[in-house]
Amino acid sequence: MTTQFAKPHYLEPDMGTPPPKNGEGDPVSLTIDGHSVTAPAGTTLMRAAAKAGVDIPRLCATESLEPFGSCRMCLVEIEGKAGTPASCTTPVAEGMTVTTRSARLQAMRKGIAELYLSDHDPAAHTGGCELEQIAADLGADAARFRPDTASPRPERDHSNPYFSFDPGSCIVCSRCVRACDEIQGTLALTIAGRGFGSHVAASAGESFFESECVSCGACVQACPTDALTEKSVLDAGLPDRAVETTCAYCGVGCGFKAEMKGDQLIRMVPSKHGKANHGHSCVKGRFAWGYAMHPDRITKPMIRDSITDPWRETGWDHALDEAARRLTAIRETHGRKAIGGITSSRCTNEEVFAVQKMIRAAFGNNNVDTCARVCHSPTGYGLKQTLGTSAGTQDFDSVMAADVILVIGANPTEAHPVFASQMKRRLRQGARLIVIDPRRIGLVKQPHIRADHHLPLKPGTNVLMLNALAHVVVTEGLVDTPYVADRCEADSFAEWRDFVADPRFAPEAVAGEIGAPAEDIRAAARLYAEGPRSAIYYGLGVTEHSQGSTAVMALANLAMATGNLGINGAGVNPLRGQNNVQGSCDMGSFPHEFAGYRPVSDDVVRHAFEADWGVTLDGEPGHRIPNMMDAAIDGRYRGMFIQGEDIAQSDPNTRHIQAALKALDCLIVQDLFLNETARYAHIFLPGTSFLEKDGTFINAERRTSRVRPVMDPQCGKHEWQVAAELASRMGYDMHYDSAADIMDEVARLTPSFAGISFERLDREGSIQWPCNEAAPQGTPIMHVDRFVRGEGHFVVTDYVATPEKVNRRFPLILTTGRILSQYNVGAQTRRTENARWHDEDVLEIHPHDAEQRGIRTGDRVRVASRKGDVTLAAEISDRVAPGVVYTTFHNPESGTNVVTTELSDWATNCPEYKVTAVDVRLTNALSDWQEEDRAFGRESRVITTEPAE
Repeated sequence: MTTQFAKPHYLEPDMGTPPPKNGEGDPVSLTIDGHSVTAPAGTTLMRAAAKAGVDIPRLCATESLEPFGSCRMCLVEIEGKAGTPASCTTPVAEGMTVTTRSARLQAMRKGIAELYLSDHDPAAHTGGCELEQIAADLGADAARFRPDTASPRPERDHSNPYFSFDPGSCIVCSRCVRACDEIQGTLALTIAGRGFGSHVAASAGESFFESECVSCGACVQACPTDALTEKSVLDAGLPDRAVETTCAYCGVGCGFKAEMKGDQLIRMVPSKHGKANHGHSCVKGRFAWGYAMHPDRITKPMIRDSITDPWRETGWDHALDEAARRLTAIRETHGRKAIGGITSSRCTNEEVFAVQKMIRAAFGNNNVDTCARVCHSPTGYGLKQTLGTSAGTQDFDSVMAADVILVIGANPTEAHPVFASQMKRRLRQGARLIVIDPRRIGLVKQPHIRADHHLPLKPGTNVLMLNALAHVVVTEGLVDTPYVADRCEADSFAEWRDFVADPRFAPEAVAGEIGAPAEDIRAAARLYAEGPRSAIYYGLGVTEHSQGSTAVMALANLAMATGNLGINGAGVNPLRGQNNVQGSCDMGSFPHEFAGYRPVSDDVVRHAFEADWGVTLDGEPGHRIPNMMDAAIDGRYRGMFIQGEDIAQSDPNTRHIQAALKALDCLIVQDLFLNETARYAHIFLPGTSFLEKDGTFINAERRTSRVRPVMDPQCGKHEWQVAAELASRMGYDMHYDSAADIMDEVARLTPSFAGISFERLDREGSIQWPCNEAAPQGTPIMHVDRFVRGEGHFVVTDYVATPEKVNRRFPLILTTGRILSQYNVGAQTRRTENARWHDEDVLEIHPHDAEQRGIRTGDRVRVASRKGDVTLAAEISDRVAPGVVYTTFHNPESGTNVVTTELSDWATNCPEYKVTAVDVRLTNALSDWQEEDRAFGRESRVITTEPAE
């Protein structure tokens, strides 16, 4: 078989066109270049040839895009047919005899290549230009059609921080434009001009940086020339090897190839084998990995006696000896429950499992919690009560079968952009959309997408809204009665049905309090119920409320009543925030549960762990994070180990958190950087970035994926090793030879992970739990034949209004969220070029509210609540409704959580970040807290050269 040109071995094969849309049809037999080939009906000749090892030259075609047929480079001859059809648009047929290389075809291709070369003037010869490689293979003459007088070379666009656009190298093949359309769905690129004046342009004729481009990298990946090239490749050249790993940003869990040149990371390229992303990416995963090599990284352990002392570097042995000594002393003096810790949702499952085991087995208690406490703990509680398991029900691909998509309290285009792109593809295919959110998020209206209904409810009224939707479903006869009778408890359904049928939940009765028209609520309820396949996707706008758990159960009630669970295209799907927040929960990071969500109070379960670990374990649940903080202030909780979380920035009522951390006798922080929490630490243990980790992450669809190291740990130890060595120094022998050993232990002790191992993941790819004897291949969709708990359980969801009320002093409601370019507390993204898009948190305020206060965009405003005040820059925006203001929390200097309250979900203590009554006024100064915090921040980060030993 012939090949077009030699491709680097690390590149994934490109079949030229995607597989047939409707799956594989009946097999078709044909002959290509004398070789017998069999391919499914609907397959293009190009793809069939590629599968058989015949690489047909092409420029406009690539596997990630629909066939286009414009470049004419892929022409073939078909016996018995006139002309030379394009192989990228011609389907296979029984008995076809195809020739892909003949003297005639090669001459035609050579002429086509020479025409393209006449308009292609490469500035960068990286070796990755497909056109130049094809031309060399064909022996094309670059000067044949080139004009004698060269036109002025168009100016290169270097505006994007991560890639450059060279119009002089562009051949206007449209691959970048189509990628922006078909894959990303932003439509930020177009072909401007006509004829010889045609050229690729960003929206409105702006530079890439100023345009609507979201820097996902799809255009760069699609470009067949050097016109769009990563700046890292321009600087260092093409990679020569690749390591497959998983992104460490949001809960989508994209698969990536870390492409290396020697020991240098050159670029991150989304993997076509990534089952969560299918070769797509966002700006964070694709480009914002430079934080791992940032000079702010702390790579040596540090120690100090007081938080007012400077830090002193030390060795691992001394740091761990001192950590063990101080924690042991607290335990002996104040009791074993006076110490505890927090696991990280940014770390691997193996690292998290090691830390929670250290706390239970070596510390001697269950004082372990995780950041899910402040984001998705209501998901765990609500879904377990109703369905029987604490996780989402579908895989991401299920959205492509949805007829109706309900997005509530989530902003996928900003927080989960790769999944949002998939969702937008389905919407462009005709799926209907309901958005329930106080803001007009991007999904409400985008190119080729418009929500059928946007219900801009007032923050804090989620449960009332969901009860109103359920009222319509029940009173208008939209319940899927056979499904409910077959799958759900009759008694709990009857009680719930009678509850929501009460006229007090009629849309007309609640519209005023909710803030959405009654007719829109009714129409949305009908649309969801009639589906026929309706999917719910929700985020922190549902869970971070005083009734977060109630709202999750209300969503499950709605899905069960309409028969939208256990089928493709439906389900109740939480969009998890951090990369491994699902995994940190699965691994036993809650104070009342072991791995697999099994109670510590269950004697059978606890004895199984005791037998395996060789230690007696506490059967009483430990402290949640809020309880830890309260107990620290009271003097009952004295020592703490925090793994990779920054609670001083991310948790609510910042002054309360700071007071609790100051009260600790010993705070140990393990992280990449001296974050806000580390300012109150006595021992700092350096951590590892995802590029150094060996383990697994679990994404929002329960998918366990491998994380493979591309470099050795810069600090000299893996994080699971640190936990094991600290546990051993505290008297509990805890040893592993590798991260694989830890996953084997997880599988041994946790039924839902019984079939998962590194060896299997390396062989087969990612797997969705539960994976065991009952589901040996994993479980893409939960609750298919029956619910995990048996029969579905309906819960009466009483609406209890939040205690946080507006009044004359605090007349506005503040709600919070995220932005595309930044991530969580910003520790990673702020140390990359992403900061160019969003270098400070701003306060969105409606024009009416701004006019009343004399506020203009860019003005500094004081945002004051019952808990404190901060100063932010204002941005006038009609994305928020009158009476609502909105900000992000990515920059510690903003102090957003200084103003949020300690109010929390009744069942899980998840904070009510989304509802804070505030006043907004013009100011010209920082708040007192910001001034004090800035000064303390400088003092607490001083590192002396004097060694600790």
